[in-house]
Amino acid sequence: MAAVSKVSLSNGEKIELISNLSTMLGAGIPILDAVNSILEDSKGNPKKILESLKTDLMSGKRVSASLAGYPRAFDKVTVNLIKASEEAGTLETTLEDLRTHIRQEMEFTDKIKFALLYPVLIMVVFILVLLVILIYVVPKISQVFSRMRVDLPLPTRIMIFVSNIMLHYTWALIGGMALSVVLLIVLYKSKKHLVMEFFFSLPFVSNLIKMVDMTRFCRSMFLLLNSGLPITSALDLTREVVFKKRTAKIISSARDMVMSGKRLSDGFRTAKGYFPSIIVKLIESGEKSGTLDKSMKEISEYLDYQVANALKAFTAILEPVMLVLVGVSVGAMMLAIIAPIYGLIGQVGGR
Repeated sequence: MAAVSKVSLSNGEKIELISNLSTMLGAGIPILDAVNSILEDSKGNPKKILESLKTDLMSGKRVSASLAGYPRAFDKVTVNLIKASEEAGTLETTLEDLRTHIRQEMEFTDKIKFALLYPVLIMVVFILVLLVILIYVVPKISQVFSRMRVDLPLPTRIMIFVSNIMLHYTWALIGGMALSVVLLIVLYKSKKHLVMEFFFSLPFVSNLIKMVDMTRFCRSMFLLLNSGLPITSALDLTREVVFKKRTAKIISSARDMVMSGKRLSDGFRTAKGYFPSIIVKLIESGEKSGTLDKSMKEISEYLDYQVANALKAFTAILEPVMLVLVGVSVGAMMLAIIAPIYGLIGQVGGR
């Protein structure tokens, strides 16, 4: 079972698998026949999961019980959704909703990735330019300076020092960098929550992650409530889909208040303004009208739009800032090289 639990699926593979099952079940094909049919054209990890699912179904297990053995492929929200739908006899409908949910999550994640793509590209270009200057330009210039015995300014001396380390201690530098990367990976794995909390506490990132958390929470709540799960069970599961500890604590506190007979909106209202008032109002409205699941869907769509706008604004501000910073940095490095040359030319001209 330990080996099985390591099997994972990409979002694309997950959508394809769930979509095929939903289509076949919707056409009236029995679940075991549907699995056999999909298995014929499957390969890789999807094939492993389908083979295990076929074996489990033949031994009398449910789909949810089988998929629960693959936590890296199917999270608790997905497993519990399928479990609830099996009990209600609406598996094909829930699979269709789940496919839409995963697609929305993919689009949501892609928006964040594309927003980060430009600054990462600029940083890569900057590092390449820096390496070219330090490895090819500075060594040739430093030879001229050493022969002429010119007094060099501090920035130029620093660049020559760094260039010499890169050229004469290349393997030691590479080894040090590799060791640093390994230590960072170990630190991340052992203290992941602390590292992520620090990252999530950064000024712009903190607000963005909070909006992402609320979007994922509302979207998952809609799916779970729509499938018939009790609100307390839904809140238990949605604690695991958010990133920030504080968001998870607020959801947990709201669940306790619901357990004590209060409303979900009351639980979020006591979070000292962490959840925007418009969201609390929409939740309260959904509770009063008995359409909390629909309210959650509307909130997730609203927040999705807000996050998209925030990312556009972030990218629009970051692009010129990154260009200016890179331009100033490269200009400063070139000035550190050119300034001594002008000083040398002045000395020669004076003679």
